[in-house]
Amino acid sequence: MMPMAECDNESCARTASIVSRLSPEGYLVASGKRAYSFREAYERFHYCNECHVLLMTEVWARVRSSGSKDEGHVAPTAV
Repeated sequence: MMPMAECDNESCARTASIVSRLSPEGYLVASGKRAYSFREAYERFHYCNECHVLLMTEVWARVRSSGSKDEGHVAPTAV
C-alpha cells in the first residue's frame, strides 16, 4: 500500500485526497511547447479537499475578472 501524500499547499499539513494538474498558483502545468492539455501535462499535485476548493475558487475568480489577459498563462477554460 502506498503512503498517503501530503497536501501540496505549503501552509497545509493535511493528507491529500485529490490529484490535480493545477499548480498551487492555479495554472495548468504543461510541456515546454505551450501545450496546455491534461493529456500533455506531466506534473501532478496533491491537495486536501479544502485546499482544492480554495484553489478552484481562486482560478475561476481570475477567469471571470476583467483584468489583463496578457499574463502569458492560459485559462483553465482553454482545456
